Amino acid sequence: MAVKKSELYATLWKSCDELRGGMDASQYKDYVLTFLFIKYVSDKYGDRDDAVVSIPAGGSFRDMIQLKGKPDIGDQINKIIARLAEENDLKGVIDLTDFNDEEKLGRGKEMVDRLSALIGIFENPSLNFSRNRADGDDLLGDAYEYLMRHFATESGKSKGQFYTPAEVSRILSKVIGVEQSSSQSQTVYDPTCGSGSLLLKVADESPAGLSIYGQENDNATKALAVMNMWMHGNPTAEIWKGNTLASPHWLEADGSLKKFDYCVANPPFSYAAWRNGFEPENDTYNRFDGFGIPPTSTGDYAFLLHIIKSLKSTGKGAVILPHGVLFRGGAEGQIRTNLIQRGYIKGIIGLPANLFYGTGIPACVIVLDKENAAQRQGIFMIDASKGYVKDGNKNRLREQDIHRIVDVFNKQLEMPKYARLVPMAEIQTNEYNLNIPRYIDGQTAEDIQDLAAHLMGGIPLRDIDALDRYWQVYPSLRTQLFQSSERTGYCILKVPKEAIKSSIFSHPEFVAYSTKLDATFAAWKHDNYDLLSGIGSATHPATFIHTISESLLAHYTGKALIDPYDIYQHLLDYWAETMKDDVYMLVEDGWKATLEPVRDSKGNPKKGEYDCELIPKPLMIARYFATEQAALSDLEQQLEAITRNLDEILEEHGSDDGLLSGALNDKGKVTKASLSARMKDIKGDPEYTDEWNLLELYQSDLEQEARLKTAIKEAQATLDRNVIARYPKLGTDEIKTLVIDDKWLAAIQSAIQGRSMRFRSG
Repeated sequence: MAVKKSELYATLWKSCDELRGGMDASQYKDYVLTFLFIKYVSDKYGDRDDAVVSIPAGGSFRDMIQLKGKPDIGDQINKIIARLAEENDLKGVIDLTDFNDEEKLGRGKEMVDRLSALIGIFENPSLNFSRNRADGDDLLGDAYEYLMRHFATESGKSKGQFYTPAEVSRILSKVIGVEQSSSQSQTVYDPTCGSGSLLLKVADESPAGLSIYGQENDNATKALAVMNMWMHGNPTAEIWKGNTLASPHWLEADGSLKKFDYCVANPPFSYAAWRNGFEPENDTYNRFDGFGIPPTSTGDYAFLLHIIKSLKSTGKGAVILPHGVLFRGGAEGQIRTNLIQRGYIKGIIGLPANLFYGTGIPACVIVLDKENAAQRQGIFMIDASKGYVKDGNKNRLREQDIHRIVDVFNKQLEMPKYARLVPMAEIQTNEYNLNIPRYIDGQTAEDIQDLAAHLMGGIPLRDIDALDRYWQVYPSLRTQLFQSSERTGYCILKVPKEAIKSSIFSHPEFVAYSTKLDATFAAWKHDNYDLLSGIGSATHPATFIHTISESLLAHYTGKALIDPYDIYQHLLDYWAETMKDDVYMLVEDGWKATLEPVRDSKGNPKKGEYDCELIPKPLMIARYFATEQAALSDLEQQLEAITRNLDEILEEHGSDDGLLSGALNDKGKVTKASLSARMKDIKGDPEYTDEWNLLELYQSDLEQEARLKTAIKEAQATLDRNVIARYPKLGTDEIKTLVIDDKWLAAIQSAIQGRSMRFRSG
């Protein structure tokens, strides 16, 4: 069975629960990620002679399993890790975390129980990475990123700096031209690499691969970066521990800074201690010559100038910095002027606030390009500050936000209120201030209230004219909905308010455009159906979703009233929620509809209850048992009507002096027993004729309710048995129809139609 990403993530996060209490997230991440690394390399390379990792005797996760329950478990785990580290030149990387630390893990039995439980979680058979063919799509690397994001979220202010959100890293990797790299000998460098995620995103974008270099000042974080490199398939990456500004490690033979093809960085914002360990006025590497020395209290430009100096003459780079670097004056203003005049800054991308861990301030991406600096005629600016979604207490870039930024920047597309190429002359006029609002007015137009319309009625024509993009698509719809008013500049509705929606939806132009958009989806389906139905062991899920999502974006690009990036987002949302796990199952297991027992909250299977994750029961019922489901639904509707009638009778006649009061039990309910007892008491007494008649009616409905409940239970049981019996009979073509047409395409089209309907109707 395939290792599903969603289950892997949940299992790994469960492991964190074993460590909470004795330490905070900034500490227990070291324990969990070390375990993840040991488990991964043990599974991946334990039985291979040609592996990049050598698993020594007594140095694997299998050896840890034997330690569960033993009193010296912590000390023995340390020894196992030490053997693995010694064998693979990983000393100072995977052996930094002390699994025998009583202050963090507890004393005696508490430590034994905690570490035994942690081993048990990673021992789960579903976490066997040795047989997962989909690992070409970086299953472990993605899991590492998942954990890092959650650790950063829980670590709080000042402790989440080891992680750059993956979405932001992807933007940097896609705007520096790394897709044009042609040799693994080309280099990428991050002078403040943290856990290494930014470097890896850049390397992933290169078709040929890149040689990776990084430096990180914190020893534990440097260790995370090295493990991250190994788990992402980059064991040869060079990550060094040290202070980049005071003691840069990567140097040429002559002692000057090593030059790289690409540089990326997310340095600490406005770092006040940047001068520690060296005197910038006497900088050995001449990083500040010709630019100026940054102010003592703010090191943003120190890191930027280090990167400028570390780029080859043809080098490209991107750096995440706080917005203040765009407009602050003094020494920073002079450095900024010199950078602009040299043409090193290719572009600036303004990001939303509250994206980063440890700070809520907005940041920007400064894109650097030395190769074309002499010909620079302007700086391309993007105001992407409004494109995000709330995610807990942080903001997060969506897939559509990333794609829009990258497309607009790489194609240099000018868009009102979003992006433009700002000429150098205009920047000079603004005294080299690069604050984005000076050049892009991203403010939303104010909603002007027409007091005369509120007081005297009518609809301002300017409000109707503002919908011109709709009238371009539905040219005659305007005259069907509105007519001139006696007052100049105003109009009135032709149709009643309650008929507006139906008038729009039934209008021939609306229907025609809806049909055109439906045909667009059908064309995308046609173009990608073979790819969808051809999923197999050779499929790489990441490549697969990239192909079909780019195709969807292309099909909807240029369609009036439609934002193609919104359509693209629907597919990516569905991929994350459902389709990704389905594809991984298909890659691992083929087109099989495997039944699994339904489990209770404790994980125990429920007797006789089964389900299929790939093809849930409702899909089977809709295609093969629609008649039976309709009959069951009819019984349920009858039951609902009877139950509602009983409730109404009880509500009307169940008061203290009501006709049903004598049939109420001590809980104020009418039961079969209490009803029979009351009817026995008043039978044949003419004084109670009205009550008797009502009780007979209630008894009849109560009996009918019981019969319907029995019939529904039997019909449901029969339907369940028939559905379960149908699964083993499914052929490959039937499974593909159920998964592709009935599940995937139906869900995607429904989401797109809901979105496009809102666009179509305004």
